This record gives sequence, C-alpha cells and structure tokens, in this order.
Amino acid sequence: MTRSPFIIRLPDEPGALLGAAGIIREYEGNISRIHYDRSIDPRTVFLEVEAKEGECHAIAESLAAGGFLRTTLTGAGMLRFHLHLPNEPGALHGFLTCIAPAKANIASIDFDETGTDPSRVTLTLTLEEPRATAALVDVLKARYRIEILEYDPSGSRLDDTVFYVRFAQELREIIGGGEDPFLLRLLHDVNHIVQELHRRGQDPRQVFSSVLATGRTLRDTTGPDFSADYQRIPVTERVVLHCFQLPCGGNLYLLEEPGDTLMIDTGYGIYHGDILRMLDYYGIDLAGSLRKIYLTHGDADHCGAGGLFPVPSVMSRKTQEILRENNRAYGSSREGSVLEPVYTTLINLFSRFTHPADAILLPEAAPAPGGEFPHPGSTGGEFPLMDRFTFGGLTFEVRESLGGHLAGQVFLVSRDAGLLFTADSLINFDSLTEERKRYNTLAVNLITSVNVDSALARKERGMLLALAADMDRTLAPEGRRCLVCGGHGAVSVRDGERLVAREPVTHYRRL
Repeated sequence: MTRSPFIIRLPDEPGALLGAAGIIREYEGNISRIHYDRSIDPRTVFLEVEAKEGECHAIAESLAAGGFLRTTLTGAGMLRFHLHLPNEPGALHGFLTCIAPAKANIASIDFDETGTDPSRVTLTLTLEEPRATAALVDVLKARYRIEILEYDPSGSRLDDTVFYVRFAQELREIIGGGEDPFLLRLLHDVNHIVQELHRRGQDPRQVFSSVLATGRTLRDTTGPDFSADYQRIPVTERVVLHCFQLPCGGNLYLLEEPGDTLMIDTGYGIYHGDILRMLDYYGIDLAGSLRKIYLTHGDADHCGAGGLFPVPSVMSRKTQEILRENNRAYGSSREGSVLEPVYTTLINLFSRFTHPADAILLPEAAPAPGGEFPHPGSTGGEFPLMDRFTFGGLTFEVRESLGGHLAGQVFLVSRDAGLLFTADSLINFDSLTEERKRYNTLAVNLITSVNVDSALARKERGMLLALAADMDRTLAPEGRRCLVCGGHGAVSVRDGERLVAREPVTHYRRL
C-alpha cells in the first residue's frame, strides 16, 4: 500500500466533495487524512489516501480529469471592475453566464440602486486561469459598459477564496523560486501542522503568519541588514574567545590562537557570506587556520552552514541521525509528531541549510564499570563523558546532554579555561534583543516548545548552573569566573540562578 497526498480544488457547487470521494472509492482508496476549513479557503481540500501503488496513480489521473486535482499554482489572478447592468429581471443571471466559461469566481460584489449611480455594480473576480482574462473582458465589453479598476495576474492581491494559492506565491517569493510540485508538497505539509495546531486550540491564521514571518525575517536580516553582537574575551595569553550573536539564529563561537582556530556552531547557512565579511572586519582569517568545527546539536541555527566550510564537523551520532531524518525530534518522545519534521523542513528551506560534507562522529558515552554514568572522578556532574580534546594547551571535555532540548546535544567543558559551552540548554535570555526574542517566539508558535522534553530541559538547566557554580568555586582563588557560553545571547557569568552578561558587548552592522 502507498500513501499519497492530494490537494483537491473544490468547485463551488453542492456535492463537489462527494464527486472526488467517489473517484477515490472507485479505486479502493482509503482516506487517511482530510482537512478542509471554509474559513481559511473555501475551495481547497487536503487529502492523504492509502491505496495500491498503481491505484494511487489512477486516482490522481481521474481526479485531474474531473477537474478536482490541483497540479499547478500559477492559475490565479484578480480582476476588479465597474459593470453597468440593466435594471431588469435576470440581469445578474446573464452576467454569471458570461463569466462561467472563464472559470471566474466572484470574490466581492457591491450594488445599491439607491446609490449615486443606480446601474453600476462593482465586482472583484478571482481567475483560476488568468490567460482567459482577455477573452473574458472582450465578452463583457461586447455586452456591457465596463470600467477596469485593477488587474493583478500575479495573485498578490487575491482574497481568501484562493488562500492557499496566495500563500504558496508568498512562499515562492521568500525562497526565490520553487517549482509547482515542490510548493504543492510544501503546502500539504504546512496544512498538516495547521490541522494539528488547530486541534490544540491555535488560530490557523497565526500559524500561517508565523511560517511567513520566519522566512521573511531570515531573508530580511541578510546583506545590508545583517548585524550581530560581538564579544572578544582573552582566555589565556595564547587563546582568545570570540562570540558572535547572529540576528535570528544561534551563536557562532571561535577559539583562536596564533595559526589555529576552532569553531563551535556555524549559524544559519543563509548568513554564511555575511559572517565571512564580519570576520574579515574583525581581522579574523579562517583560511588555513580553521581545521575543525564542533556542532553542539542538530538545529539549523547551530549547524546549518556546516557544509559551507571546507573542514570536518564533529558531532554526535544522534545529531547525524537528526540531520539524515530531517526531523529535529528524532530520538525523542516527540519523534512521531507531525509538527517537528514539518518545522525542520521549513526552517532548513528558509535558512538555506547545507549538510556538513565531512562528519567526524563522537564516541558513544561509555558507562562506568558498574554500569552507571558518569566515569569515576570525571567532571561535569551527571552528564556522560563522550570525548576529550585539547586546543591552545587547554583541555576540553565533550559531555552528552540528557536530551531535553534535542537528542544528541553536547556540552563542551574546560575547567582550566573556565569555559562552559551550554548550547541551548542554558541561555542568558535577558541579553537577547527584542528582535531576537520576537523571532524565537515564531518557533514556539509552530512546534509549541523548542525543547523536545521540557522536564529534562529543566533538569539540564539546573545541572548546568550547578556545574557553573562548582567551576566558580574552583576558579575563585585565581580571581576568575566560569564563563557560560550559551547557544544564544551573551557570554555570561552566574549570579545565583541568573546569568549576567560579561562585558563589553559591541555591535556590528555591515557598512
């Protein structure tokens, strides 16, 4: 059995859906999902059908032959005009007869015989086949006095009688293209999360708005509108830490010593060119010095530019699986949710995700001889030890998270350097700009929570704060503090349960 998606174009007539359902029944197809909401789009129905592979193809052909199947997104336009109808019985019926062959639908009509022009009717038509518009206008002009007010063949001014077509055109504009089959599949996925979130009480309009706002915000924070916050922190006489807070995504960190650079997370792929220009502005040359990237987890804002740097990316096996499955919830209790894979698809598309070309997988965390984590005498609280490495004479441990934010997320700990890279499990939210806070709420609107396991995420946060406090105690005799390097926001120090930004923080904007 094969499961196939169909987007049905519903004629505005009684029994239309019955006709489509009859075709599916004829080929012994079983409808496994259906979503129709007249308040969103009265002409569009989304179906998923299970049938034998050959029968699915036959169903598609029969739906298309019956005029039910939407296979393109170019057939939509808007025409607004004044029309002078004779004041006689049957006048409106005669007009409707004229427009029917052009597959035009009335989006709005305005007439009042007590008005200043009692014969004038103002109409807006939506046109499923804009190529027939010229012929329609000729037919109308031959019969009526007509004044064209507006014609929009692109569909950007369409009303909600063709909401999904308009939405797809807005998606096409954000991503800079896209063939119709690809956009139809994307529409089907977006509709699926709309259906799921609506069942949870969320306004469908907010879902659509959040999808478009996510794409537009990413697009509109590149090039001349790219900006970042920056911290340069000397760690030792040889090693300098650079922290770049990118406009919408996670932080990009660089550990630099003469002739050698280590990157921790990459930011979104869409920012890659802007990042290179920014590094050049600060005198950081990665050519020949960047040898390796550590990716803390599989979200696009942390690893989405991995394939754009010509060096290996170090990651956990679970992170690699998340990238392969294109599902940020892979390996968690939310793996089967429709929200997570669709969101992953959307954010990867909008942010120009590029898979790391050369992956180095971290060893699996090994239990202690008694079968319990962690290893005797190891640091990092209860977080299992996966690996150790050195940079600039400093020792770093790679610790596996509990999987609260994402399965496979890792933390990097250097006690001698006083550095704790916490990824998205511990963040100084107070240091985020209002723009970054607003962008972060868009993901919550689409997946309800950025954490795949909220209880584990709370536990991780407490454990990381405790680890930072322990490191503070160790460093205090030297007059130093543990620097908490969160996945977003400023590098900070602990103040009880709060985090306070380590100054100074400067602002970069492309000139």
